[in-house]
Amino acid sequence: MATVRVELPAHLRTLTNTGNEVQVEVAGHVTQRSVLDALEAAYPVLRGTIRDHDTHKRRAFLRFFACEEDLSHESPDAPLPEAVALGKEPFLIIGAVAGGNFSLCRYG
Repeated sequence: MATVRVELPAHLRTLTNTGNEVQVEVAGHVTQRSVLDALEAAYPVLRGTIRDHDTHKRRAFLRFFACEEDLSHESPDAPLPEAVALGKEPFLIIGAVAGGNFSLCRYG
């Protein structure tokens, strides 16, 4: 069992009534799918907000980052970086910015 840190954008923090970061327990391989499954199990209000209810594909205006890499278009079953699996780095869910260049900025 791995404890994974997940940083949520403001609108999802409002839904979950949590702070910037939550922790979820992930059994087995730490992948986007397993992290999101654990997140939705812990916070049922998030079902359908991050991924489509039927297809489980990422919503268009959300992006996934880890270790300063955009993982949004990676396979949902690809292993996440070891630092995320070990809880050293968070898995970030970021609201996408339309138009122009996008740079990842974290405040904390």
